[in-house]
Amino acid sequence: MKWPLLGLALFLGNLSWGQADDIVGIWKTEEGKSKVKIYKKGNAYHGKLVWLRDSLEDNGDINRDDNNPEPELRDRPLQGLQIIKDLRWDAGDEEWDDGEIYDPESGNTYSVYAYLKAPNTLFIKGYLGVSLLGRSTLWKRVR
Repeated sequence: MKWPLLGLALFLGNLSWGQADDIVGIWKTEEGKSKVKIYKKGNAYHGKLVWLRDSLEDNGDINRDDNNPEPELRDRPLQGLQIIKDLRWDAGDEEWDDGEIYDPESGNTYSVYAYLKAPNTLFIKGYLGVSLLGRSTLWKRVR
């Protein structure tokens, strides 16, 4: 009788919120300014802006990547812009890491890691150098 209980305990102990493809979906940013579609391509996960609360500038023009440090990229529309690149699933740490995240508001690119705090809550941390120095945010799954 003890063996089935041990097996059940081991099974339940191995349950977690983070599995490799659990990050795939559409996520609303903490501030509610945008939605990001995270998708898998090859062995990496990427994200692009699929909705912006303010998709137009005050003059009615499409909101563009005006703060990009590379002048030739400043004319790109923000909607559809890839902002997350090359996240990799790390099963040992149960997180996605080794990627980059681009912040169109500042024009900066940061190293990034992410993990699920709950099935529909994604913790994301962008940082320069060491992960202790950076900014974190929570995104909510839309679908």
